Amino acid sequence: MDDITVYAYADGPLGEMLLTGRLSAGGRAVLRSLSLPEQKGAVVVGDGWVRDQGAFDGVVRQLAEYFGGRRERFDVELDADAGTEFQRRVWAALEEIPYGTTVSYGEIGRRVGAGVRAVGTAIGRNPLLVVRPCHRVIGADGSLRGYAAGLERKRSLLGLEGALA
Repeated sequence: MDDITVYAYADGPLGEMLLTGRLSAGGRAVLRSLSLPEQKGAVVVGDGWVRDQGAFDGVVRQLAEYFGGRRERFDVELDADAGTEFQRRVWAALEEIPYGTTVSYGEIGRRVGAGVRAVGTAIGRNPLLVVRPCHRVIGADGSLRGYAAGLERKRSLLGLEGALA
């Protein structure tokens, strides 16, 4: 049986989020993306996708806990097939950034052995905003740089986490 792509919506302080994933033969939903309204490169629901609001109940609960200040780390099954090998290395480095802290693009580059530009491109292709904390990556001078859903949302997430000076 082929995997079925499922999607659901979740409300949050950044707007209505679109969650997508695949429903495997075992019936489990594996999260592939989380998009925010007006996000650059946001996922668009495709033909043949199945809306299943219950498929991501655990993710929606964890998002509510995060936005409510009661969760610092997500524990959800992610689509391991997403991205290139390099992107997956960069995304793994993002997942290691502790809640309430920030690191520079250069620091991520040192961790994965790559230049800032390549790291920035990989971070910009992160399909899991909020859940995979690319919002915690800032410029070397401490400035907020690049966020697919806009700098105001990045500022909001960092403010929620207490990471803004």
